[in-house]
Amino acid sequence: MTALNFRTLDLNLLRVFNEVMTERSLTKAARKLALTQPAVSNALRRLREALDDELLRRSGQGLEPTPRALALWPTVQLALRQLQETLAPGSFVPAEANTTFVLAMADATAAELIPGLVQALDREAPGVTIRVVPLTTRDPRRLLDEEAADLAIGYFPAVMAGLTAQAQAGETVPFEHQRLYLTRYVCVMRRDHPLAGEELTLDRYCAARHLLVSFSGRPYGFIDEALAGLGRQRQIVLTVNQFFTAGRVVAGSDLLTVLPRHFVSVTGIADQLVLRELPFAVPAVHVDALWHRRLQHSGAHAWLREVLSRQPQQRDK
Repeated sequence: MTALNFRTLDLNLLRVFNEVMTERSLTKAARKLALTQPAVSNALRRLREALDDELLRRSGQGLEPTPRALALWPTVQLALRQLQETLAPGSFVPAEANTTFVLAMADATAAELIPGLVQALDREAPGVTIRVVPLTTRDPRRLLDEEAADLAIGYFPAVMAGLTAQAQAGETVPFEHQRLYLTRYVCVMRRDHPLAGEELTLDRYCAARHLLVSFSGRPYGFIDEALAGLGRQRQIVLTVNQFFTAGRVVAGSDLLTVLPRHFVSVTGIADQLVLRELPFAVPAVHVDALWHRRLQHSGAHAWLREVLSRQPQQRDK
């Protein structure tokens, strides 16, 4: 393999490479770069020669990247994004912006954060729009890496542990995070449930039938991990992917569920529910915002993070 001489590499070739990887089309990339298609083809040829790799191959109606191109692209994206933000700092003016942000979060998190965020938009950035999409995983890194969301907000213990381990090992960490608030989970049942008037012991809890909120549909969560540590387990007979749905189902059945304490008050059916402390130790849940490092220096994204960090609702629950 020919050694790359970085000093003689035309960095404009990386801009072309980024657009071709994004569009998977020379024609579309040329249009976005305001270049002719032959100019894009020539730039891609020069980069292929410099890297001694084909980078993209014809595949059907589009282009298929090689493994080398797929490995290189995230680094190129990040470098270009950081360079752009460094050369144009402070370019985001909330009152004049018409940016759209895509936020991935569960309904309980949205109920906590979105009302205050909407008020902030009304005051500071009336042209900015927000799209909230369902959070379907406890590991949203792929979602963020593929730019399907600008920010993921939720409880990501395994992700946080992994990022910490990477940082401690001196590795490049491609994601950033910010602690937003802390909440506690409680057992929830209908007001006239047979257990509503009794002490909720561990034996009674495990003997009951349970509903689990699971973004992935997997019938096992952090409550089950805590029970397993005690050598116990519970019977999960239903999983749903929304906390609000769980509250509605529990209000009309003998199932038990576990919900964030703060969320129960905004369900609209709090008077139909009874809250009980769990009969075993469960750590408080930290709700974090997670985003790709390429957005770290974006003025728009920094403004969004700052607004979220000062929501009046954000306090220990």
